[in-house]
Amino acid sequence: MEIYFSAEPIFTIGQFVVTNTLLTSVLSTFLLFILAIIATRKLSNRPSLFQNLVELTIEDLYKVNEGISGKNTRLIFPWFATFFLFILVSNWMGLLPGFGTVGFFQHEHGKDVFIPLLRPANTDLNMTLGLALVSLVATHTLSISTLGIKEYISRFVSFNPLNLFVGLLEIISEFTKVASLSLRLIGNVFAGEAVLVTTASFLAFLIPLPFIILEVVVGLVQALIFAMLTMVFMTILMTSHEHAKEEVKA
Repeated sequence: MEIYFSAEPIFTIGQFVVTNTLLTSVLSTFLLFILAIIATRKLSNRPSLFQNLVELTIEDLYKVNEGISGKNTRLIFPWFATFFLFILVSNWMGLLPGFGTVGFFQHEHGKDVFIPLLRPANTDLNMTLGLALVSLVATHTLSISTLGIKEYISRFVSFNPLNLFVGLLEIISEFTKVASLSLRLIGNVFAGEAVLVTTASFLAFLIPLPFIILEVVVGLVQALIFAMLTMVFMTILMTSHEHAKEEVKA
């Protein structure tokens, strides 16, 4: 079975094409929404096991964020936690039975091509690129709202030739951040899908099992890397030059 970086269309709504990775991302969002309702519906001073697990997860994520972002944690944490949870659920959901294996055949270019109904969301370059662009826009929006437009622009534009060159490098680095975030995520998730598809073609139950366990770990690590890089980028751009100089002196 062939797999591709781009998603396969399943159906259309007018001019809008619904792909198999889009369906997975919608399911991931819906699952997170349901879990959030369940976790917050009946909060108790004597919490259940599920409430304890949710509170422990959020608390640990917040501590990690606070240890890096400091006073900006309250602004950055919603983005950090959302990226982490969405990517994690999307990655793990792609390991469930039926993903990549249940679908239909479509006749293309003189041959029958298998189209899975559901594929891991982050095996689609459009998805990972979209996440990286959202991360970039959110980072610069928070920077402007925190520092003000004048100091924000001064990071990239200066009458000092040396600082102007540094600013140019900063602009270039913003584009490389998008490429780095999107390609790292799709590369690891896509590679995992390729390995599982290949091993499953030999023996459907026993051989893929170690790789599935490995992909559980990879899915967690990749979600954490994307979220933490976004958090670091936000923290850097939300820190003024003067405050950064004071910390260096200290």
